[in-house]
Amino acid sequence: MSGGREAKAADSPGVPDAQLVRASKRGDLTAFEGLVERYQRRATAVAYRLLSNREDAMDVVQDAFLRAYSQLDSLVKPARFGAWLLRIVSNLSLNFRRARALRRTDSLDAPADDEFRGGMSRPDPGAVNPAAEASASEVKQRLAEAIERLPNLQRQALVLFAIEKLPQKEIAKMLGSSVEAVKWHVFAARKKLKEQFKDYL
Repeated sequence: MSGGREAKAADSPGVPDAQLVRASKRGDLTAFEGLVERYQRRATAVAYRLLSNREDAMDVVQDAFLRAYSQLDSLVKPARFGAWLLRIVSNLSLNFRRARALRRTDSLDAPADDEFRGGMSRPDPGAVNPAAEASASEVKQRLAEAIERLPNLQRQALVLFAIEKLPQKEIAKMLGSSVEAVKWHVFAARKKLKEQFKDYL
C-alpha cells in the first residue's frame, strides 16, 4: 500500500527530495526515476559546462545517477540529494576531462589534427585582427576552451556560480570549502578570462 503511494508520489513535482530518497533506499525504482526526472536537465547542464561536449556530458550524467543510486545509503541528509548529485557530476566530469586530456596527448603533435581537437588550431593570429575577424561562434568556442583550461576549483566555482546560478553557500558545501574560498575562485577565474579576452571586450 505504502509502496503504491510512493510510486504515485514520484510523479508529483511537489514531493520532497527526502521522501523520494527514502523510498529509493527501500528499493522503489519509481521514486528514484522521479529524482532522475527532477535533476537530469540540471545535471546535464553542469556536465556540459565542464566538458563542452554534449555526448560526453550525457555519459557522465548517466554514470552519476548510477553511482548515486548505488551509494544512496551514504547520503546522510536525504533533503540534500540535489547538491550531492551535482557534486558527483562535477567530480566525474573533471575525472573524465583529465582522462580525455591524456587520450589527446599523443595526438597533440599531429600536423593536421584540427578536427580531433575541435578546431583549436588556428592560422597565425598575427595575420588577422581577432576582434574584427572572429565571429560570435568563434568567440563562444574560445571562451569554452578558456574555461576548460582553468584550474579545477576555479572552473567548478565559476560554472556553478556564474552559469548555473547556485548560491555560494551551496557551492561551498559541494566543493568542501568555505564561502570565502568560493568567492576567491570565482574572482580568480573571472580575472583570468578577462585578461585572455581583453581584445574582444
